[in-house]
Amino acid sequence: MVRIGVVTFPGSLDDHDAIRAVEIAGATPVPLWHASDELNDIDAVILPGGFSYGDYLRCGAIARFSPVMDSVIDAANKGMPTLGICNGFQVLCESHLLPGAMIRNEKRHFVCKDQRLRVETIDTTWTCDFTVGEEITIVLKNGEGNYQADPETLKMLEDNNQVVFRYIDGNPNGSNHDIAGITNERGNVVGLMPHPEHNMEELTSPSLDGRKFFSSVLRFLEARV
Repeated sequence: MVRIGVVTFPGSLDDHDAIRAVEIAGATPVPLWHASDELNDIDAVILPGGFSYGDYLRCGAIARFSPVMDSVIDAANKGMPTLGICNGFQVLCESHLLPGAMIRNEKRHFVCKDQRLRVETIDTTWTCDFTVGEEITIVLKNGEGNYQADPETLKMLEDNNQVVFRYIDGNPNGSNHDIAGITNERGNVVGLMPHPEHNMEELTSPSLDGRKFFSSVLRFLEARV
């Protein structure tokens, strides 16, 4: 069975939600501790949402130096599917696995809402079960989700089809180009601000659109095997 690691940093608060999402998807969740560099034979890894290390300095700036991140960076650079959700996206940017950076939301308020997104590319390990142009609803909750990058980086992301999700029906945080999520050139590393792990069950979710993130990576990994 596919093994998907979920990292817990001090201050993580969506790690158990991610673990449950992996279970619902039919994979085996593997809890990973920030202070260990062991990945325990996982096939993919999730950096969950929360406030790693209290978000001191910058969001994700301290977590980037956790022992586990040396192993995650190495595995991601070798092709392991890696998903960063909210704070996990910030950690991926601080780790330079993804370009750009996050700053405070444009209106300086914490945002918590059901957010509409448009799928811009399915050429990643985490989105291959979607269709291009598909509109989905995913929970969004952040105070520093304003994605920024210099003009050259933004042009590269657009030209290389590396914008994975875009906000529609309004930009909730001021992100450049309405960007809600991006990928690396290889397509195995994806970061997004919304929380697909909260859109897995009818009882607690406005949609089940989060399920396709996990079915995508399972389909990719099973095809690779």
